[in-house]
Amino acid sequence: MWDHSRLLYLSRRLSLVESVRYWHCQANRPTLPFVPTCSGACPEDVEQLKRYVQQCQRLFVITGAGISTESGIPDYRSEHVGLFARTQRRPVEHGMFVRSARMRQSYWARSFTGWTSFLRHLPNAAHLALSHWERAGRLHWLVTQNVDALHRKSGSLRCTELHGCLYLVICLNCGQVTHREQLQKRMVVMNPHWQVDALEVAPDGDVLLSESQVENFRVPACLACEGILKPQVTFFGDNVDRATVAFLYKKLAESDGILIAGSSLQVYSAYRFVREAHDQGLPIAILNIGPTRANTLAMLTINARCGDVLPLALDI
Repeated sequence: MWDHSRLLYLSRRLSLVESVRYWHCQANRPTLPFVPTCSGACPEDVEQLKRYVQQCQRLFVITGAGISTESGIPDYRSEHVGLFARTQRRPVEHGMFVRSARMRQSYWARSFTGWTSFLRHLPNAAHLALSHWERAGRLHWLVTQNVDALHRKSGSLRCTELHGCLYLVICLNCGQVTHREQLQKRMVVMNPHWQVDALEVAPDGDVLLSESQVENFRVPACLACEGILKPQVTFFGDNVDRATVAFLYKKLAESDGILIAGSSLQVYSAYRFVREAHDQGLPIAILNIGPTRANTLAMLTINARCGDVLPLALDI
């Protein structure tokens, strides 16, 4: 069985080249319907990034949704293939989730329906490469805007999930944190006959459903206090924990270079660290399909898939 525990075992024992080759040859490697088309990196770009990474001894890396689209998880902003371009779907807003029982019912119905499929997503060559960089002592800290835990599954330990993780659930009243799988089991019991056909997979570990499809779904409350349950992620309109931001500024100050991989940096919570790096005079490199908010700040920009380039950027 090819699962994330097997992947983690292999990634810690094989060389980077061997791990990436193994991943590429898996029969269930996802197609790339959510990755925008691009011409790919030219050899000169790869060599420039390779020199950049080799010169940095304490690299600070920021990743975004563009690194996980290669694992089959859609994003919102990619040109032509992101959900903003293809649908009217918009991200869940924190305020609406807190205020509206209907919104919570819709979210948890979609999440419940898509959870089993979400668990099947595996780290790709880019995740594996960054995990190997860490073990080689070249990656000082990794910040991901993604909530899919794929960096953790690939073996990354020096990692902060800036916007949280879908594998955890928090009560908004008492603050109790539980595992998402426990909630899934409760929802199965409460909705024994629930069966719908999803319209499409969505970026937040859920699927697209119509309003009529979710109207009979029963939503669990906190077992400790009957409070509202929410995935432990930062929804749009909410703020990243201040202590987390302060910790990451400290890690950035300890670094000697910054690399952005798979992010347009449209969200300020990550862009702030690039601005700070620029103010500190740190060199900045960007690997992404399409323009980013920080292109004018970077010494190197590469328009290519992360999984095609990152495994080539450091000899291990």
